[in-house]
Amino acid sequence: MPQSEPAIEPLKAVVKPWYDSLSDPARAQENVLKNLLEDYSRTEYGKTHNATPSLTIDEYRRRFKPSDYNNLKPIIDRISKGDFQALLPEPTVAWVMTRGTTSVPKILPITRKHLTQVLYCGARALANYVLRTRKFEILYGKVLNLNFPSRIGTIQSGNGLTTYGHSSGTYAKMNPSFAGVDLVPRQEEIDALGGGLTKKDWEARFELTYQLTKGEDVRVCMGVAPVIVSFARHVKRHHGKLPKEFWRIGGIFCTSVPKIHWKYAPILRYFYGDAPVIEMYTATEGVFAQQLDDLPYVSPNYDAYFFEVINGKRVKMLYELKRGEWGRLLVSSCLFPRYDIGDMIECLGRNYFRVFGRARRSTVLAHIFYRAFTRWFI
Repeated sequence: MPQSEPAIEPLKAVVKPWYDSLSDPARAQENVLKNLLEDYSRTEYGKTHNATPSLTIDEYRRRFKPSDYNNLKPIIDRISKGDFQALLPEPTVAWVMTRGTTSVPKILPITRKHLTQVLYCGARALANYVLRTRKFEILYGKVLNLNFPSRIGTIQSGNGLTTYGHSSGTYAKMNPSFAGVDLVPRQEEIDALGGGLTKKDWEARFELTYQLTKGEDVRVCMGVAPVIVSFARHVKRHHGKLPKEFWRIGGIFCTSVPKIHWKYAPILRYFYGDAPVIEMYTATEGVFAQQLDDLPYVSPNYDAYFFEVINGKRVKMLYELKRGEWGRLLVSSCLFPRYDIGDMIECLGRNYFRVFGRARRSTVLAHIFYRAFTRWFI
């Protein structure tokens, strides 16, 4: 019996603010900054920097210098002792750990507003793809859960201890139905194997995932691109099958590494079938951008985060970058003002961007070489 078309209004509600912000990024960013400054003005950090909702962008830059995790670590330590208003406008709901791609993993506090933004913006890639292609059938299947464990250790929080884990697993646990589609396996089943990240740990995690999902109607893969590839290799090596032989994958949504379309997409299609690969730019600190159409680039969530770029000796708004310009990304969010996320971003024109790696000299040199020998423009 054919499946009926689902209600599309909830999907449209998820993407419309994003579409509107892309049509007028300057206005969207002004509104975001005003809302952020209202939050910052209620924190000790914001008051120290004379935050008020009426600040202009130039005034905001003069009063709040860019900061990274090391700059904020002493204040984050105060939050762990119960003093959330040292930096945050509301109490923490959890603590999460980054993957440590810049150095050692960082443990960060998250709030209810941050979590809501992550879940809301995180659903946009899928909602946008379904609305754009009219492939509503993938909403009737399930999303493969290959997230990292959400239980690793404990941290001081207020007067006691609280559990923390990787951000991807924590967000999955707090949102087991992603954009109305169930995640399989459940995050609790993944966490039951422990929080280790050795090869043996991942093998056990992959085998559990295979056993629990091989009979499920999985239509979507979503997560860190190398992990999605590693899972497929595990299935082929240990069971002699490719995921495309027992699943009808309608979309592969990839995060966390550069050059997804050039380096990973061909491998993913070999394992999972001729499904489109959709890129998302996500981090522990937020869901910042996702692919808008068939072009292999991402478009920012201008309605949720405030984006600046250190471009040489100047600081520009992200939307002010011209095609071919790049720089080091600064993100202001409900967690941190003018946070140096540690990524390099390049403009491809018309609000299309690509994040091409971590902010290191070697990354820039490699990118210059890469651009010299590939067709980088649109």
